[in-house]
Amino acid sequence: MALKAKKPETIEKRLKLFLFGSPKVGKTTAELNFPSVYLIDTEKGAVHDQYVRLMQSNNSQVFHTNDVDEVIEEIRTLGTEKHSFKTVAVDPVTMLEADLVEKAEKEFGVGDMRIWGKRDRKMKRLLNLLNKLDMNVIVTAHGKIDYGPNMTRLGTTFDAWKRWPYAFDLIIELEKRGADRVAIVRGSRLETFVEGEAFTWSYDEFKKRYPIIDKDVEPVVLATPEQVAELKSLLEVVKLPEGQLDKWLTKASVDCIEDMDCPTIDKCIKFVRDKIQGDKK
Repeated sequence: MALKAKKPETIEKRLKLFLFGSPKVGKTTAELNFPSVYLIDTEKGAVHDQYVRLMQSNNSQVFHTNDVDEVIEEIRTLGTEKHSFKTVAVDPVTMLEADLVEKAEKEFGVGDMRIWGKRDRKMKRLLNLLNKLDMNVIVTAHGKIDYGPNMTRLGTTFDAWKRWPYAFDLIIELEKRGADRVAIVRGSRLETFVEGEAFTWSYDEFKKRYPIIDKDVEPVVLATPEQVAELKSLLEVVKLPEGQLDKWLTKASVDCIEDMDCPTIDKCIKFVRDKIQGDKK
């Protein structure tokens, strides 16, 4: 059997940034340094005059919600419709997760392990949609003290789903030093951001290090409701090989049929149709 590995190629990716810091350090102001931001404000903090003026000056807009399903639908829309935004910011994801867990506790009961399963599924779907976006993505989280054995203080960390940082190319902790906001690189897969370094936060600094952040956005054509309905209908009458649907979802980096793009779901529909024709022979 032939080996499946291919020669690696460089892929031009948008900025995917996980940002955390202590309260009042200026995370919202920092992300609004970027022009044309679609800000998803999960704690209704971006209502003060300084934020409103900043958004008015840089063509940004805000959507207030802490409901994860509303955020997922908004991200889907940002990924599929033509718009002028170049960056989406979820600020902070800590409150989004808190609301999700609270609702799951009411559904299952406090202490039920299904709470965390539901949290993981929702967060994973949101993460996959954010990664598919042809936009810069900034996800912020509250900071907290990181304790080790015997309550030994190790430093600071983020207050959010533990898997978030693994999916981002750049992890930054924000600090306030005098009048400046200083970015400390806590993790990086990008050559222009070195782990452990600190620099003054500004959009110009990011653009200098990562010019692709200023590129125009190209929408992704996701599966239409008609395509989703057709595939689901076909799957009700056709028995696929075990694990086939999971393989399709994994390959497409999605968690449900609805999040597939048009070309991918077309291939799946064709596969099932061909199987039906083959079974009839």
